[in-house]
Amino acid sequence: MNEDNFQNPQDYGPEMEPVMGIGQWLLTLLVMSIPCVNIIMLFVWGFGSENQTRANYCRAYLIWWVICVVLMLIFSLVFGSALTAAMSSMSSGI
Repeated sequence: MNEDNFQNPQDYGPEMEPVMGIGQWLLTLLVMSIPCVNIIMLFVWGFGSENQTRANYCRAYLIWWVICVVLMLIFSLVFGSALTAAMSSMSSGI
């Protein structure tokens, strides 16, 4: 067998990042439950964290947060205009 063709998996690929422990995740979830602080920390951890796992989690959370805000605005505009139209038609009928 030719040993020159053998590839050691540790010689290739990026360095593995240490796994976040339970304590780090508990701290992350605790901070995420504090209003206003959570939004600030999402940006801090999402774009300035050394831990790639936490950064990816925060970026994904921010993406979902933006999607929900946009959907809430659309929902409010659609049902707000429908409610306004219904109220104006009721007041003009009196």
